[in-house]
Amino acid sequence: MPSNQRLPAHVLQADLDCITALKAIAGYAPSNPADSLSAITELQTRVAAAGERELHAANSHAAARDDAVLLENERHERVKSVKNQVRAQFGNDSNEVASLGLKKASERKAPKRKSKGEGDEG
Repeated sequence: MPSNQRLPAHVLQADLDCITALKAIAGYAPSNPADSLSAITELQTRVAAAGERELHAANSHAAARDDAVLLENERHERVKSVKNQVRAQFGNDSNEVASLGLKKASERKAPKRKSKGEGDEG
């Protein structure tokens, strides 16, 4: 019964070795036509073509992913630049800065000094 799981590489290689050996057997005449040398050779051709299609699809997927990552990083750098431009134009305590999801300068807590006893625990 066929499965959706990939066969291990050693099993696939053993299958190829079997097909190669079958080509050298004179007088091979199976009762099932699907087991004939021509049928198994044609099936091997289809397997190879499917493998090539899979490789091309994987390469296309990797290239598309690389493009997406590059564009996402470019967008991120542009957004950081936009935030800096808004800070420069409107100030760190403006409503425009807050509208971008940033904290206004007045909303930040002032840093608190640690007492001498707190920092010596490590």
